[in-house]
Amino acid sequence: MNSLIATIRSGGQTGVDRGALDAARAAGVPIEGWCPAGGWAEDLPEGPGLLTDYPELRETPSPEPAQRTEWNVRDSDVTLIIGPDISPSSSTESPGTTLTRDLASSLSRPSRTVGQRDIEDTVEWLRNQGTELTVNIAGPRESEWPGAYDASYRIVGELLRLSAGDQPSVSA
Repeated sequence: MNSLIATIRSGGQTGVDRGALDAARAAGVPIEGWCPAGGWAEDLPEGPGLLTDYPELRETPSPEPAQRTEWNVRDSDVTLIIGPDISPSSSTESPGTTLTRDLASSLSRPSRTVGQRDIEDTVEWLRNQGTELTVNIAGPRESEWPGAYDASYRIVGELLRLSAGDQPSVSA
């Protein structure tokens, strides 16, 4: 039987990105992704930056985070957006999250917002996308949403457990 999620992809920024990468590592799921040149992240502005802790990531030619965002959407089968307000057009959405959503649309890549209460529906949506998926996880930085790392770690961990056929471990 083929696995539903083969790889978790993310850009390594603080918050949602790192929560997703760490949850995948804990579950034994491969990680990858593009990060800005120099491994830049808001808490690691000097090279090699986040590449010290996440050597699986590759640098884009540009130090601008927008290129990282575009390439991660482009190189994934689907994008899941995690955030404090999971409505598709929240006026409080972070600029990077808005960019991710817009890029997924312009690149004709399936995307979906996901929160703690709709994980099972998201797994079903993923099943309709295929198997052996590379799933890009995106959302706010920790500075934009305190608690983003913990929320992402829980949500991605639960997605990975359910996609592997396990029963939910977190009640909604």
